Amino acid sequence: MTLLRMKELRELSDDDLRRKIAEAEGDLLRERGVAAMGGAPPSPGRMRALRTNVARALTVLNERERALRRGPSPGP
Repeated sequence: MTLLRMKELRELSDDDLRRKIAEAEGDLLRERGVAAMGGAPPSPGRMRALRTNVARALTVLNERERALRRGPSPGP
């Protein structure tokens, strides 16, 4: 899994974002399991990339929720 760019994430729907988060969290869980068992993960940078992807996707979701709660801003 590569790093997902914010531009790519903003183009996804909410359902797709949630699916990406669940997929990344599942992969991260497996990677952490391998590390906890004492094994070296095949790609040490992968755990960091997965955490970053989850954080970025959650940021986009939170931005959207805040924008909905705030509503349209009053114009001049």
